[in-house]
Amino acid sequence: MFTDAKKPRSQQGLLSQQNTIAQGTAFEGDLKSEGDFRIEGAIIGTLTTKGKVVIGSTGKINGSLSCKNADIEGSFKGELVVSETLSLRATARVQGEVQTGKLAVEPGASFNANCQMKDSVKELKTQPKPTIETSAKSGQTA
Repeated sequence: MFTDAKKPRSQQGLLSQQNTIAQGTAFEGDLKSEGDFRIEGAIIGTLTTKGKVVIGSTGKINGSLSCKNADIEGSFKGELVVSETLSLRATARVQGEVQTGKLAVEPGASFNANCQMKDSVKELKTQPKPTIETSAKSGQTA
């Protein structure tokens, strides 16, 4: 039986692929991918992926990022949407608007953002609970 590493690249799962923006590389524009990303260079624009994004200690993103999980050691400025877990390492610097499911912050990280934790706020029901009077009117007894 083959593991993903032994399969031809065309047969490997899409989420097992990792894309890298190397240190010294600057990318301007919009990126879309199914796989994971490691950023050691700079991105100015939009990165959208269904995988995990790691912004390394030399990595920078100025724009917007939408992903499943993110691990930030470098800097991010803009709009950040993480559907599951956002992890900020001690060297991370984040500014802007953030929406995430879970947030993990190491001491020393700089987090200057408006943050919305999705799934953490439950809607209040607006229907009143039935009282004895209300139940009695509908023919039921308490």
